[in-house]
Amino acid sequence: MQVIELIIDEKDSQSGIDAVSVVESPAIEENFIALSKHEVELKEVNAEKRILMGAALIPNKKIYRVNAKKEEYYIYFSEDTVRQAMELFFKNGNQSNATYEHKDAVKGMTVVESWLIEDEVHDKSKKYGFSLPKGTWMISMKVDNDEVWNDVKAGKVKGFSIEGYFADKLEMSLEQKKKQDLIEQLRDLLKLESYTDYPEAAKENAKIAIRYAEENGWGDCLTATGKARANQLANGEAISEETIARMAAFERHRQNSDKELGDGCGRLAWLAWGGDEGVAWAQRKLEQIRNK
Repeated sequence: MQVIELIIDEKDSQSGIDAVSVVESPAIEENFIALSKHEVELKEVNAEKRILMGAALIPNKKIYRVNAKKEEYYIYFSEDTVRQAMELFFKNGNQSNATYEHKDAVKGMTVVESWLIEDEVHDKSKKYGFSLPKGTWMISMKVDNDEVWNDVKAGKVKGFSIEGYFADKLEMSLEQKKKQDLIEQLRDLLKLESYTDYPEAAKENAKIAIRYAEENGWGDCLTATGKARANQLANGEAISEETIARMAAFERHRQNSDKELGDGCGRLAWLAWGGDEGVAWAQRKLEQIRNK
């Protein structure tokens, strides 16, 4: 039978424990974790003050589940998740949120004490007859609700059970793997569709444009894209088919290419986009790519 670890998804604001329920029999709801059927019964710590003690979550304890498709499996929580769940429970101010059998919200139920068992031998829970593993989340709840307290005395309430949303670690891992695989596929695709075989003369033309701009400034010449293209070519970086197409289309500016640097923007822009050699290469390369 499959064993699934449940974790808290820090990116999901709903993740965590919303309430503590007092229960007698199991309650199973799809996606919503409602755990009961605890082997650990409640202990009446103080009858006069109506305080009950018990385990809210036990780490690494396999808990039997059945989903909507009647598929059987086990879930469990690690020590880290138990600690995180406990901290979020109080951080979100849920200590007075309580239900009865995971159905009806009840008032007059408050978690007044909470701790993690760190020493299985000397933890104070041993004083009340508990024998629980390290990392167990223990709580004490004050019951000011008369109806619930009467059910406690009648033996109808036998344990605590948590209510909350948790993420399936396996599903999250698979989802993350899918995303990573997609990223790798995109990287491979970009790599396959990128090219660096433009001539050295195109690189030198771009470098001439950059050196001129460093000494004299770009002025009103070139857009941010043109400046980025000059740096890309000068550094010998890979360029995509789309970029090659734009270089090829720069042929329309050839009429300004014979001017001197400093005489308008024509010559500077032409060199930044690879000059004669760069534009000619782009035209040949684009035809080659599209005729594959």
